[in-house]
Amino acid sequence: MTKEKVIMLIEAKIQPQRRAELVEAALQYLPLVRGEPGVEAFYITASKDDPNTFVFYEIYKSQAAQDFHLQQDFTKKFLATLTTAQVGNRVRTNLVELTEEQAHSN
Repeated sequence: MTKEKVIMLIEAKIQPQRRAELVEAALQYLPLVRGEPGVEAFYITASKDDPNTFVFYEIYKSQAAQDFHLQQDFTKKFLATLTTAQVGNRVRTNLVELTEEQAHSN
């Protein structure tokens, strides 16, 4: 279980007046995150229908890799900015990769 990938989809509704600030913070944050050894994919996108809804798609090689990510100062700084810019709580969806084993487990 410790080797299982961590895959998450996170939605955050952003205050319109804070959008430009958050986009700038995200552009600085992305190369740092993508440079981490345990990050397989990390995207920050905006909904086509609502540019103030940011959608994060994150894949980590393991829970340890995500834990490492969350301990980084640049992650803490970005999350603080995100938290103050968002409206309400973020919506998190934890995902699992479909595998041959899962296809036959029902």
